[in-house]
Amino acid sequence: MRHNTKSRGDSGRISLALFLSYVFDWIILIAAAAVAAVLSLITPNKRPFALTNPEISFPYVHKEKISTAVLAICGLVAPAAIILAITILLIPGPTVPKSTPKKLIWRRKLWEWHTGWLGLALALAASFLITQGMKNLFGKPRPDLLSRCQPDLANSSQYLVGGFSIAQEGFNLFSAAICKNPDKSILDDGFRSFPSGHSSFSAAGLIYLSLFIASKLAITIPFLATNSYSQDKSRLAAFSSRAEKRAPVINAAPENTRSLSEHTFQSSGHNDAIIAARNQAAAPPVYLLVFAIIPWFASIYISSTRFSDFRHHGFDILFGYFIGTVSAIFAFRYYHLPISQGAGWSWGPRSKDRSFWAGVGVGNYIWHHCGCMIASKFILPADD
Repeated sequence: MRHNTKSRGDSGRISLALFLSYVFDWIILIAAAAVAAVLSLITPNKRPFALTNPEISFPYVHKEKISTAVLAICGLVAPAAIILAITILLIPGPTVPKSTPKKLIWRRKLWEWHTGWLGLALALAASFLITQGMKNLFGKPRPDLLSRCQPDLANSSQYLVGGFSIAQEGFNLFSAAICKNPDKSILDDGFRSFPSGHSSFSAAGLIYLSLFIASKLAITIPFLATNSYSQDKSRLAAFSSRAEKRAPVINAAPENTRSLSEHTFQSSGHNDAIIAARNQAAAPPVYLLVFAIIPWFASIYISSTRFSDFRHHGFDILFGYFIGTVSAIFAFRYYHLPISQGAGWSWGPRSKDRSFWAGVGVGNYIWHHCGCMIASKFILPADD
């Protein structure tokens, strides 16, 4: 029996409430990205520093290996284009009967496209907002701060901070007011080292893309299903289908209730009912794995350039990458089934009656038209 989530009306049209709920999702994500963009323009906190600190004495590189524009292309534009291409070319897959209406196929393509982009937007917006907020709060100097600073050395004593002046000059801390660089944007950016924005943004977009590709191409580490973990050790034998037949039980069951293995045990010693554990899964082709890991490797390269360009300290890059990775994994699982169990599908739409709200004690945003709540299954867009 095929279930319909009633996310759409009986005529097959999309519910207005459901449509508006997803429009509202997009508005929230765009607003979050806009707030993050504004945070990148305001003056950050500026942590005091020592003029003799070698960790902030690196040269200022004018031409970065990966500029902000290139980062946007690699982390946003390219993943969005690849997701669109995959949904058009690979959805809905080889399991669809030839008699399936074209309208239904394109409905599925559009839904997978929508959830693919919505997950990407969630990953990027979350990482962008978190990163930009932390940059301004911490105000950590970049490795090239002194090259940007142009300090007023003649009057350095006026900018001393830290409670009291120490005789040795190397132990003195100075406020950011000692910097006299007339270019305020360059100087302010010199105090946005932690965490790395390039690392978090590239990890969010490109790791999400890697997960999306792995899902659609069924690239996962082989595993045994839960029901495969039984007490029958014959499945682990070298040749399971030829395992020795067990002795019959004294109180044997009736003929019509005997196990399938007894009926299929042939005179040759081969038992068709026993499937070896090793034959229940297999590793995907390596060339498909390459497609999935290329975006991940690209994010690692982008992050590494921030170290060689003297824009970030090592921990700044690692923490930024951590933010992006967590954002990508969360966003993917928020809109997509697990890679190892979901057959490449995204979660279906919310029910129209729960487009904006489900309530306490419900625990699900899907409601069957008969009034029965649907458990977590392969819930897909209505098949009509």
